[in-house]
Amino acid sequence: MVPVLQRADTLTLGEIATRREDLVSRAQAGKLRPADIQGGGFTISNLGMYGVDAFSAIVNPPQAAILAVGRIADRVVAVNGLAVVQPTLVLTLSCDHRALDGARGAQFLGALADLIEEPLALLA
Repeated sequence: MVPVLQRADTLTLGEIATRREDLVSRAQAGKLRPADIQGGGFTISNLGMYGVDAFSAIVNPPQAAILAVGRIADRVVAVNGLAVVQPTLVLTLSCDHRALDGARGAQFLGALADLIEEPLALLA
């Protein structure tokens, strides 16, 4: 079941949170309407809360892409040539190449990773 946040690009973060909460509660109660699951262009699938590190999500036609989000976990990574433990997360983007060029998808994923690493860049 993939409920759709209609016109999410025009909503504030607070409006997205409110609408998401409503959709989730209606989905759990089995009260979604057909309009609630139609018209999506992009899906975010998060399995991190179930302890899943990474997964490959399948695009739901006619959508263009789906972002798979794994859990945040401490991992050893290299920082300035040193092994340090830092919280990390795996994001995987699956694209329908009939609708979205893979290089553009990679650019999106890179920009998203940059914003997650430096969220204050959103204020610039």
